[in-house]
Amino acid sequence: MSEVVYTKNAPDAIGPYSQAIKTNGLVFTSGQIAINPATGNVESDTIEGQTEQVMQNLKNLLEASGSSLEKAVKTVCFLADMNDFGAFNAIYGKYFTGKPARSCVAVKTLPKNVLCEVEVIAEC
Repeated sequence: MSEVVYTKNAPDAIGPYSQAIKTNGLVFTSGQIAINPATGNVESDTIEGQTEQVMQNLKNLLEASGSSLEKAVKTVCFLADMNDFGAFNAIYGKYFTGKPARSCVAVKTLPKNVLCEVEVIAEC
């Protein structure tokens, strides 16, 4: 049986989807972008600031599901510009110390014109 995960400490979904779903001992997050859940705004225009906000949103969402960044087994990362890879990676590495499997791709555009988006699969 699946369970919808919701927390006010991560941005509300901006479409017809859930923040995360728990099922069969795993939690699947929707992609998180750099929206500050307290204000509903993207408050940084740098890859560093946006990556920090994304990581904080993921941390809060995983904790609300009974999981954590340390239990991540797979991430999928989207960058608006692959030239930001080094700066993104430096911050990503501070949060995902367990080094989960990962894909990282450049995309043409992300919601709200943010610079990065990350989704996670983690053990509960």
